[in-house]
Amino acid sequence: MMAIGGVVGGGLFLGSGEVIHSAGPGAIFSYALVGLFMVFIMRMLGEMATVHPSSGSFSTYSHHEIGPWAGYTIGWLYLFYWIVTVTIESMMAAIIIHVWIPSLSIGIISFLCIALLTLTNIFSAKLFGEFEYWFSIIKVVAIVSFLIIGTTMIFGLFPHLESPGVSNLLDRGGLLPNGPNSLLLAISVVIFAYPGIEIPTIAAGESPNPQKAVMGAINSVIWRVLVFYIGSITILVTLLPWNSSSALESPFVTVLDMLNIPAASLIMNILILVAVLSCLNTGIYTTSRMLYSLAEKGDAPKIFLRVTKKGSPIWAVLGCTVFSFITLFSSTISPDKLYLLLINASACIALLVYLFVAVSHVRMRKRLEIEDPKALIVKMWLFPYLSYFVIAAMISLIVAMAFMETTRVQLLATLATTLIVLVSYSFTKFKKKESNQTEVEDGRRKTI
Repeated sequence: MMAIGGVVGGGLFLGSGEVIHSAGPGAIFSYALVGLFMVFIMRMLGEMATVHPSSGSFSTYSHHEIGPWAGYTIGWLYLFYWIVTVTIESMMAAIIIHVWIPSLSIGIISFLCIALLTLTNIFSAKLFGEFEYWFSIIKVVAIVSFLIIGTTMIFGLFPHLESPGVSNLLDRGGLLPNGPNSLLLAISVVIFAYPGIEIPTIAAGESPNPQKAVMGAINSVIWRVLVFYIGSITILVTLLPWNSSSALESPFVTVLDMLNIPAASLIMNILILVAVLSCLNTGIYTTSRMLYSLAEKGDAPKIFLRVTKKGSPIWAVLGCTVFSFITLFSSTISPDKLYLLLINASACIALLVYLFVAVSHVRMRKRLEIEDPKALIVKMWLFPYLSYFVIAAMISLIVAMAFMETTRVQLLATLATTLIVLVSYSFTKFKKKESNQTEVEDGRRKTI
């Protein structure tokens, strides 16, 4: 269920309006291109995960295939990314709940949301999975219902509504009314609207049958992208004029309002709340497993390796929760400086993660084809050409973001954060070397 709907966050419902307003009907192409890109990334991850299932997933693969510095860097960057995401999702949930319970402040509600879902992660992975299962079920049913309703509206099956046909697609400046450059700008936004598509490969490490779990996740990615993302966006741009204010603010609510559905806004807010709580729940799980994996490799304190009788890494969960609370506190004391800096610094980390995934995959595949070809249960298509194409595409997007005013600050902040992590790696490596030398000298003294 994590693979099917567990990582559909509030971004699909809240961020789609911005993409549609920017690219017009071309938003369909943006979601389709990025979706195809994500399918390739998932295929690469699936190939590696079926060979070496691990809770550290791509961090572990980068450690072995590129070098310890790569595993350390990508692990801590990904951890930082999800800690900020957990905070953002908790605040999105708090804003919705605050409308219903105005007596509670947004900060307190955010704190309670994180604390509540931390408890589900502490007790056991099974309890986390139970929560995520039902969150996913609600989202899947809601999105499929929306697709059915939207399709019937397009074909004019509602007597009181006139079908727009293709007028909103072609008669308002064409498929790309703002020019080809708008497609690139939309892609730079959409690539961060597929949150955590890689998470099932992290969870596979705790599955009774990792290879089967990974295969199921890979197979679901293609139709999940087609149905949930591309299907939803296609219906939205067909039913709504891309340049209308309603398309920018809340396109899903606007479509429901067209049918005069009572309490359309309330229904949508409940769905968005479920989506963000699901993403929050998944984020706590993901950060704790990544911190546990870093501790396994000696890149984080060993205390984070301690687990409960039910297998939950309790100190890793609590550690990540504390970091999330600190980030949440920054949004209160310095929302326009420190908190904004943290958001910008984490904005492009997902893109760096996918780049490391692709490079690790190429190196592992070449090595295994020589050492153990039978270990390759899942294989990336058209290797190595398609893998190199994905790497080139990601590098091109990073370069393009440096020249776009709307993304330049985020890219520079992320690169600065990456540099800080690399410096910290050099420091920890020096401390480890110094500690090892001390242990050797102590051993010699005892021998004498």
